[in-house]
Amino acid sequence: MFSADKYFLHHGILLPKETHSLESLKFVQEFTFKDDDVVAVTYPKSGTVWMQEILPLVLNGGDLTPVQTICNWDRVPWLEESRLELVVNNLTSPRAFVSHLPYHLMPASFHTSKAKAIYVMRNPKDVMVSSFYFHQMATFLDDPGTFDEFMDKFLEGRVLFGKWTDHVKSWRHTDLTDRIMYITYEELVQDLAGSLKSISKFLDKSLNEDVIEKIAEHCKFNNMKSNVMSNFSLVPEELMNHSKSSFFRKGISGDWKNHFSPDQLTQFSAIILEELEGETDSLFYDLK
Repeated sequence: MFSADKYFLHHGILLPKETHSLESLKFVQEFTFKDDDVVAVTYPKSGTVWMQEILPLVLNGGDLTPVQTICNWDRVPWLEESRLELVVNNLTSPRAFVSHLPYHLMPASFHTSKAKAIYVMRNPKDVMVSSFYFHQMATFLDDPGTFDEFMDKFLEGRVLFGKWTDHVKSWRHTDLTDRIMYITYEELVQDLAGSLKSISKFLDKSLNEDVIEKIAEHCKFNNMKSNVMSNFSLVPEELMNHSKSSFFRKGISGDWKNHFSPDQLTQFSAIILEELEGETDSLFYDLK
């Protein structure tokens, strides 16, 4: 079951009423993509806000003005959230968006356009840990309960946007060919400058080494954490209680090792591996 006062079901996935509505979902389905648009798609807590920082800088040749003067949810809005309709006319091309939508729920115009997608994957164990803390501080979401209780919800898909395995598989089996780029959160952590070069090449942006280094420096975890336009500190406390957990918590990979017991790890890995059976993609993680 889910809290009907906080969530509603849309094609079988849970969405929070605070940021989504039937009207916003209708708006996105009727939304018209432009050929030079780009959308970064993630399962929640997989690097969405990082991409909201990266994309404007890559698209605008390293100009810091947008990321220093416009809140991330307005500079690179979520496709499916209510905010899009209010800000979309303020965006200048090339436009950047983010989304948590599974592939089959993307608007029709995305498929008929030449718009590009960047799909960011993250180790599901770290995704779950990050989501656990986010549920503690986001008052518009259910309290996560114990780590064990939240793990059960996560594995069963009783969380925002359903099962992690369903989401990543939907985006790994598309017909987008050269219109989609796959990258992992771990790649961004390990080699941010190299990842930025790959992203800029995919978006047909010729950025020199100095610009890449400038963007990489600005997009370091601590610099984003101190950017009030990106750290969600402007969100009212009644919606996000930063005293319970910072939105920007650690920005690392592998923090799951500090949270999972051996039994929890065995259970988690067994279920994820079973649901990924038959998948041979190199981007899927070694979950044994």
